[in-house]
Order: sequence, then C-alpha cells, then structure tokens
Amino acid sequence: MEPLLQDDAPWKRRFRMPRVSVHFASCNPEHALVVSNKTGFFELYAYDLASDTPRRATNRPSGTVYGTISPDGGHIYYVDDKEGNETGHVVRVPFTGAGAPQDMTPSMPDYTLVEPTVDGTSSHMGLTVPGPSGFDSYVVDIRDGVPEEPRLLNRSSKTAAGPVFSHDGRVSVVISAERFGGLDYSLASFDTQSGGKLRELADDHSRIDVAEFSPLHDDHRLLAMSNATGVMRPLVWDAETGARTDLATEEVEGDLVGMGWSPDGGSVLLCQTHRATTRLWVYDFRSASLSKVPHPEGTVTSACFRDRGSVLLSWQDSTHPTRVLLVDLHGPEREPRAFLTAGDVPRSHPLRSASFKSTDGELLQCWYATPEGDGPFPTILETHGGPTSVAFNVFAPRQQIWVDHGFAVASLNYRGSITFGKEFEKKINGDIGHWEVEDVVSARDWLVENGIAKPDQIYLTGWSYGGYLTLQAMGVHPELWAGGMGGVVVADWITEYEDEPEAMKGYDVALHGGTPEEKREEFRRASPISYVENLSAPLLIIQGKNDVRDPPRQVELYEAKAKSLGKDVKVIWFDTGHAGSGIDVEMAIAHHEAMLRWMQGVTSRHRG
Repeated sequence: MEPLLQDDAPWKRRFRMPRVSVHFASCNPEHALVVSNKTGFFELYAYDLASDTPRRATNRPSGTVYGTISPDGGHIYYVDDKEGNETGHVVRVPFTGAGAPQDMTPSMPDYTLVEPTVDGTSSHMGLTVPGPSGFDSYVVDIRDGVPEEPRLLNRSSKTAAGPVFSHDGRVSVVISAERFGGLDYSLASFDTQSGGKLRELADDHSRIDVAEFSPLHDDHRLLAMSNATGVMRPLVWDAETGARTDLATEEVEGDLVGMGWSPDGGSVLLCQTHRATTRLWVYDFRSASLSKVPHPEGTVTSACFRDRGSVLLSWQDSTHPTRVLLVDLHGPEREPRAFLTAGDVPRSHPLRSASFKSTDGELLQCWYATPEGDGPFPTILETHGGPTSVAFNVFAPRQQIWVDHGFAVASLNYRGSITFGKEFEKKINGDIGHWEVEDVVSARDWLVENGIAKPDQIYLTGWSYGGYLTLQAMGVHPELWAGGMGGVVVADWITEYEDEPEAMKGYDVALHGGTPEEKREEFRRASPISYVENLSAPLLIIQGKNDVRDPPRQVELYEAKAKSLGKDVKVIWFDTGHAGSGIDVEMAIAHHEAMLRWMQGVTSRHRG
C-alpha cells in the first residue's frame, strides 16, 4: 500500500473541510451554537440563521468542543479547562460577542465533566459536580446578569446529572441512578427556590431520560422518555403534580425520543432511531396523532421547531457533511432550504447497511463501504466509542481514508450500542469485553463469507471504547487479525479506575457492576493487559498524555509489558486530552499519516 500523503490528497481535504455540529436555542431557534473546526481547531460559534454566517465565540489554545446555548439564545456556556483536561469552571459568553467570558461559579474549586443547564429566562443555571461524597447538583441563581453563590439542591451517591429547569425556572429535575444503580436512571423534581422535593418518576430497572420542558411560562410539563418497554418511548410528566402521559406511538419501530416542543406547546418533535437510522416525527396533542417530517434519508443529530409549521434540523450522510435544513411541515413537496452548506466536497463512498447474527443468534448491524473493483479487499473493521453510543450513516473522514487506499471499511454496532433496544444495550453490563468481542468476531465472519474481506488482511481500529475493543479482541482472538490501531484506549481497567476522576469512576462502576475491590476478577478479565502475551499481530496505539478519561499510566504499563514479551506494539503520545485529534484537525491528519505509514510497513511485511 502506497499512502497518499500529498497535501491535496482527498482524505486530507475531507479532514480540513469545516465539520460542524449544531445545537439550537429551543426558545429562539434563529440562534444556534455551532461547534466547528473551520480554523483547524474545534471552537464554538454563534450562528444566526438570518445571516447564515457563524461568528467565532471561543478562541482557546487547546480548542473547545463541548458547549451549550441558553434556551433564549442569549449566551453560550462551556467549561474553561486546561489543555483539554475537561477540568475547570463553567463560563459563558454573550451570543452577540460583546464581553469577556464570565465565570459562573467563581467560589467553587475546579470540577470535571460538567454539562451546565439553563432555564428559559436565563435566571438559573444548573450543574452536577462529582466528588468523593457523591454527585452534587447545584442551582446558581442569576440576578441582573450576575451569578450568585451555588446552592446545593441534591446529593446522589450514584451517577447524576442536571438539574434541568422548567421554562420559568420554578421547577427543576435531577436525573440520577440512585434508586436502581447501573445505568438505570430515575427523575426527581424540586421546588427550585426552596429546594423541597416535589415528585419522583421511576420505572423499575429502566432508564428515564429528559428531553425538554414546555416552553410556556407556568407550564411544568417535561418531555421525557423511558425504556421500560424494551425500547425508548416518549412520555410527558408534570414535574409539579406528578401526572404522567405515555404517548401513543406503538406504530413506530425502535427508539423514539423527545427533541423539543412547538412554540405553542401543542406538539412535540420526536426522533426515531431504529437499527442506526433516524427519522423525525411530530406528535400532535390535539389529535393524538403522529406525522412524518419530510426530510431526506440520512442522519439527523439535532432538531427543533422554528414555528408551528416548520422544523430546523441538522442533517448529514456519508457523502454530505453536516448542514442545517429548514423543512416545511405543510409542504412536503417543497425541497428543504439548506444552510451551513459545505464547499467542494471530495467524492466519498456511500455507506451501506448490513445485518447478520452474532454467535448467540442476536441480530447485529454494521455500515460498510468498498472501493471500486471486485473483492475481497483488505479490510478495516471499526468499533465506535461509548459504549452507549451508536455508529450512524455520517460523513466520517477517518473511515473514507481507508477506502481511498483500497480497503473495505466496516463500522459495527456491537452489544452495548444504543438504538437497538434495552436488552441489546445492557447485555454487556457486568461482563465487559465479552459480548462486544463476540460481535466483532461475527462481523469479521460476515465480511469474509460475503466476499468483502480477505481473511488474512483484516485490521481492527477504534477510538476510546472502540480503541479498548481493538486491544481486547486482538488479545482474546489473536489468530483472526492482521493488526490493530487504537486511539485513546483502555488497556487496564483497574489502573484506569485508580487514576480517573470521580465522574468516570461512577460510570465504570455502572459498567462493571462494582469497584475493582468488589469485582477484581471482572475488571481483570475485561482488561487487555491480561492478554498481552497472546498478541500475534502488530498494534499501534495513539494516546494523550493529558487524558483524564483514559489516563496515560495504564497504557504505559501495557506498553512496558508488551515490550518485555517482545510484542510488536508501538505507542504514539500526544500532549493534550481525550478529545485530542478530535479537536485539532492538523493533529488528526498527523495521526492518520502515522497510521498510513504504519499500515504501509505492516502490509509490506505481509506481502513479503
């Protein structure tokens, strides 16, 4: 394989194309937060639909990839961290750009992995801070634009988030795993001012998630969803009175989650995700009926009502980068109006969907693409991060790079992925690294049996949890792989747990069913470092020195053990945090150049 390394190579042009994600201000949809890498680093941008021109809102040395916009569209909030370590303080900047970042919690020590929330009038901000005593949920009153001292609203011994506020801020809701543990969440509502608990919403050993409160003043209905039936289904819960209404949506397959309310509170926008595909629906309370939103096939990542008769949505597929579409609900024959469109997009290969069974008969799904010509091809088998995530049909430069170089590429939705039902998602809990690897092996078999992959030239890859699965599968089934490339990986769950922040400890406990002290054998069995001696193919790891999610020491231990056993393991270190090349475009290009050069060496040895 001769790598394409010239500066204008199609894969480099794809990486350098502005990639965006869009978050609409729910009560002011003309304003949106755009996360874009148009300057080479991901930063936050204030986007006004009327001008169709994003204005840069942050400019930080390590970039900014996580943020939120207030419902009224007045401010953009983010965590001002250090070198991508995701630890610092929530700050905000005006949407208009007039003013320096304002620290919203100046009296608090630094905290990690916080997602702030804001009410519809920007009079309250909420945040949940993990610490040794549990997960503390705070309310910050904002008076005349000035944040007051944070008030503790709730403490949970298990993972929690929020509080989420009603439009008027009077009622707040905390999401917590306190009742059931694991990744099953219930809701508790509070009187925001007094802190008094109002109601609780729980479905036995199921997860309830929140979408959005009604946009009407003095209306405390919350659009939420529960997977009690085995798939996510929408419901409306009055967080003040406790009244609950499960929406009649049986006709729709797969998960159906809330996206937001119409401005008059008479309808809600729902997103169906079924076997890694998306479709928007409108549920009308007046007629208790569902209707499809007429948008093109592809993947919808965010959406909101612009008004009663139209919807704004963020859309992409494997050949089109993200754009904003304005869809007329009452004129489906009209072509949606497009905003934030990309320029000259290098030709990309469309992804196709395939389904096949795993070793226990469970039906799996993957997306795949092939180069021109007849197979079989050398093949890259990718696993996504998470694990509670999913691979969609999206514009993905790091997949297309391999097709450019004559490889087939497949992206697998393994057990643990969302949108395939509760049992599919929870199958891995307490048995990490087992069923996911079984699914990876089954994907390999399907690719070979269908003439797509050469059986002796299948390479694993993935980032974060996908990087973990790369290492785990190579150690558990070394005979099946020609090599692997893992980014920001988990190599040793025990060491990782010792070094990571409290917020991530809670997530690991939920996945494994306990701490390393309580589940020592489960942690050991799930750790790739336990199988280093089995490695028989080359392995490349790319890891961040400032990563708090997957800290460096566990990879250092893995590398040292591998080298002591004479294994072909190479580690490339970079100086920033977990997001790393996900933020810095030129770093991403450098990492993928390194992967191409590494692959060139591996395939040359294979030919020899």
